[in-house]
Amino acid sequence: MQVEGLHLPPAPRRVRVFAAADLHITLGFLGSVQEADARRAWAQIGSFASFRPVTGSFEGVRALGHPRTPSALAAMVDEGRDAMAEMIAEAKGPLLAAADAPPDDRAPLPHMTLARIQRRARSAERREALRWAETIDLRGIRFAAASVALYSWATDRQERLFRIVEQHTL
Repeated sequence: MQVEGLHLPPAPRRVRVFAAADLHITLGFLGSVQEADARRAWAQIGSFASFRPVTGSFEGVRALGHPRTPSALAAMVDEGRDAMAEMIAEAKGPLLAAADAPPDDRAPLPHMTLARIQRRARSAERREALRWAETIDLRGIRFAAASVALYSWATDRQERLFRIVEQHTL
């Protein structure tokens, strides 16, 4: 996914900012499944009728996760939201079922995680992270999603968090 013009202010302690190569919009989070299960789900990727390239923008940053201890700081999709939500709604259930992962009945929430608050962050550090997220200005930031990818953890997580295992151009 390409994101144009995104520059984040320096993050406070206990916030890990995602590398540009790690930025993506999740269509379905398979969780902790075996590689064979993930690949079985991936085999269906070309069958979804709603999948198409999407360009769009973001409306702001929101904290996601448990209300008292949010873990993700995410750019919420504005323009392009309906198209992304349609793709998520169509793909999430079949992908999770094919991977033998637990179902997820939450409504689609198109977003791009920018950073994560570390688990060991204290309350004051979490508040500082939330204040930092409020300073992120996403006006004029555009994205182009022209492919979908199967991600796994990177081998060296100091440099980046994820690696692309498979990719499908839309």
